[in-house]
Amino acid sequence: MSEHISKQFDAELESVRSRVLQMGGLVEEQILRAVESLDSGDMERIEKTIADDHRVNALEVGLDEACVHIIARRQPAAGDLRLLITVIKTITDLERIGDEAEKIARMAKLIHAAERQHMPRIEIKHVAQRAVAMLRQSLDAFARLDVAEAMRVVKQDSAVDDEFRAIMRQLITFMMEDPRTITRALEILFIAKAIERIGDHAKNMSEYVIYLVKGRDVRHVSVDEMERLLD
Repeated sequence: MSEHISKQFDAELESVRSRVLQMGGLVEEQILRAVESLDSGDMERIEKTIADDHRVNALEVGLDEACVHIIARRQPAAGDLRLLITVIKTITDLERIGDEAEKIARMAKLIHAAERQHMPRIEIKHVAQRAVAMLRQSLDAFARLDVAEAMRVVKQDSAVDDEFRAIMRQLITFMMEDPRTITRALEILFIAKAIERIGDHAKNMSEYVIYLVKGRDVRHVSVDEMERLLD
């Protein structure tokens, strides 16, 4: 009987893990569609990105409920409890990434509704690709319980922050030189900030992986301190 219960418990935990990765895949698609639509102005893709936010929210609620039920029924300890806590925290960040993707899509809609008039010439794809790569790596680290991969994501966050600040400086220059660009520049700034926040959430998710594997809470700890703790 106890072996049967143990197998059921393992299956429940595996189901939760796979649903987190499914949610992550949906969120990644959202970001990619939103960023592509910024160039293409494809309204169908924009509307799909906005609509998919409801699916992401539903996945978060369903996973939250599943974790609460498992904790209540199984009273897990040690690593199993850490896994469920990690899942609850991770899906919160994934839901917020979905919100940022929706913001990007809404800004793209405004920009193309105005026929891209007075658009500052700013390169934003590179930082978006970097943020998406961070998300992908953090999900991979979660799937494989890979602390080294999680640390690589944490280290990349400062590069995304630097790119955001560079974009902000460029936009300020455009607005000062030509006030007609102000509206479009502010919309691009909102997009750049959303991308920067996606990087932050991916970093958070990687910190939860470190907590899951090592049992150490490394939030609000510098990268150097983190590496010392994990040696």
